Amino acid sequence: MTMTTKAVIFDMDGVLIDSEICYLKFDLAFARTKNPDVTIDQLYGMVGASKQDAWMVMERAVHNGQTWEELRDDYRASVDVFSQVDYRAIFRSEAVEILDLLKRRGYALALASSTQMELILRVLAENNITSYFDVIVSGSQFKQSKPNPEIYFYTAKRLGVEPTECLVIEDSTLGITAASRAGMTIAALIDDRFGFDRSLADYEIQHLGEIAGLLGISENS
Repeated sequence: MTMTTKAVIFDMDGVLIDSEICYLKFDLAFARTKNPDVTIDQLYGMVGASKQDAWMVMERAVHNGQTWEELRDDYRASVDVFSQVDYRAIFRSEAVEILDLLKRRGYALALASSTQMELILRVLAENNITSYFDVIVSGSQFKQSKPNPEIYFYTAKRLGVEPTECLVIEDSTLGITAASRAGMTIAALIDDRFGFDRSLADYEIQHLGEIAGLLGISENS
């Protein structure tokens, strides 16, 4: 990597936890109570999106006259997803090793997720990785989350680094777009299930452990 990287910023859903397929299954089951013809591929646009954008995808897929707000409220009233997901079971365990290595090598670490802060903190706590992060940012802190780059500009400022000094680990089209618009270097974790566009990423990785190689560091370096 030719740039000087001082900070590594992680997305959460799809990167640290393999949560997206879990949530989509709940979304699809709900959508089919409204319109039995909805298919899962019609809901792929919900993955990685802000809450409003995600529910607008649901509104278009269901197409039953209800607004996205009404559908969201119905969902919240009838489905308690977060109590049913075991976040330790879907945690990418290899994250611990790379977070530990990066921390020991002096990189500033941040989490920048579109998810609400309460859930972010729960996921980090249940997997015992909260202490690795110098900054934790939720998309709910902003008027617009990803693909708007504001979340990444804000995170860099909180870390005390320039956007060009950040390596971002993302998986979704919207997250990659946000980091690209912020002028950051991007390593896209490959996930071909949802049709994500990784064309704006600088690197593609199969495994979080590959981050060390991108930065030219190792356990013994």
